[in-house]
Amino acid sequence: MRLQSPAFTEGSKIPAIHTCDGEDSSPPLHWSDPPHGTHSFVLLCDDPDAPGGTWHHWAAYNISVHTRALAKDAARHALKQGFKQAVNDFRRADYGGPCPPRLHGLHHYRFRLLALSVAGLPVEDGCSYAEVEREAKKHLLQEAVLTGVYER
Repeated sequence: MRLQSPAFTEGSKIPAIHTCDGEDSSPPLHWSDPPHGTHSFVLLCDDPDAPGGTWHHWAAYNISVHTRALAKDAARHALKQGFKQAVNDFRRADYGGPCPPRLHGLHHYRFRLLALSVAGLPVEDGCSYAEVEREAKKHLLQEAVLTGVYER
């Protein structure tokens, strides 16, 4: 399975439009070749370089097995697109783009696509990123990662 974005490539800078310095819009993402037995997807985004430990930016879950892409700003239209979002470390059920402390250096943002063996996660609306990640790991078939960088 492979995860890519037309907005940035592996290890390259995430455009400001997808950060708190721009529109804070979720980047366009697309994927291919999910493993046999996939019934849904989860998309996670985190920053392991955050000063207080890993910062959780986005958890999109119950993404249909038939979906192979999320358009730019898909997070703002999640219900229309047919997926749910968990509460991130910004305390909202949405995408929170890269926003590292100024002069803190280069931060790495990992977009992780998880292929799951179940059609949906047994989590409540308003659940946390951690709950989605924990439940997803129980049904994980394969994971693809795309890492972008950003600094302020």
